[in-house]
Amino acid sequence: MAVARTAEPVTAGQPAAPETRRRPAGWVLALVALAAAALACVVLVALTVPRLSAGEEREQRRTVVLQTARQAAVNFTTLDYRALDRDLGRVLDGATGDFRSQFEAGTKDLSELVTTNKAVSEGEVLEAGIVSDDDDSARVLVVADSTVANASEPKPQKRHYRLQMDLVRDGDRWLVSDLQFVG
Repeated sequence: MAVARTAEPVTAGQPAAPETRRRPAGWVLALVALAAAALACVVLVALTVPRLSAGEEREQRRTVVLQTARQAAVNFTTLDYRALDRDLGRVLDGATGDFRSQFEAGTKDLSELVTTNKAVSEGEVLEAGIVSDDDDSARVLVVADSTVANASEPKPQKRHYRLQMDLVRDGDRWLVSDLQFVG
């Protein structure tokens, strides 16, 4: 009679018999697919980050343009005969091109009118919006009020303005190159 052999049990301290393991081909394909997916993610991030950055730069530029236009409207609608040089200087400081030339040419007459009438006006921007813009120029519409008092009309009167401003970039500043009253 033949004696059946049974596997000998493994006890502590004895190494297990080495087994030969094969890696299935599917595992290699999964690893390649995972590497391709990781590479695709890296490429996607590399392509998306500049777009996000450009979008953020555009929003920052638009914010600065709006702030500049709002301040220019306040400067333009705020005049006090007691500090007229300061007030006119603020307008000129934010101006360039034809607008600056025209405003400078009219400052003598404006100064005389404001001083003679002891006029005081205080401007306030109600709304402002960008019509168009690019890296170096913008067109902005501004709705502003100005409360005006003078020697002949001491009770303050409210005046309403709709302004269209063209702004241009000059280095790191935005300056008003044209200002028109619109209906």
